Amino acid sequence: MRESASGLPGLAGVDHFGFTVPDLEEARHFLVDVLGCEYMYTLGPYQDDGTWMADHLNVAPDTVMRRLHFFRCGGAAIFEVFDYEAADQRLEQPQNSDIGGHHVALYVEDLDAAAAYLRGRGVRVLGEPTTSKGPSAGQRWVYFLAPWGMQFELVSYPGGKAFDRLPSPAQTMQSHRRARGDH
Repeated sequence: MRESASGLPGLAGVDHFGFTVPDLEEARHFLVDVLGCEYMYTLGPYQDDGTWMADHLNVAPDTVMRRLHFFRCGGAAIFEVFDYEAADQRLEQPQNSDIGGHHVALYVEDLDAAAAYLRGRGVRVLGEPTTSKGPSAGQRWVYFLAPWGMQFELVSYPGGKAFDRLPSPAQTMQSHRRARGDH
């Protein structure tokens, strides 16, 4: 495990992405039958008469976590998908521009084939694939929506992205020092 001079000690990567859905079985169908994720296991229900839910999960103390499913997608990414019951639960999906707005990007080898597949399965794909410019040149992407409105993205960059070919900040600093004659 690599230690950094700054930042979170021992950070090795992203372990999983968790999100809440209105219908866990609908989500399971979409993730497994449409996207091709692997269902792993289910936990729950969980509830506590004290403040555990508030103290540990930042939800109202009387919130019930009915169930949660775990899925593996693309061989590595883990989705932790929750079904909550809460009196103060908000039901609207955030837009990308909202605080807390988000999307999950899935890498695919053939963006056009993946977008056509989703459309053929009745999934709402937002527009046509976009070709990135600047540091992300070499990448193409398109957004799509899960049945419950959550935003996903397909991305593909089989030849890499432009920024992958740029020197790192440390390499750039080292080059500048050599050019100035610093050792």
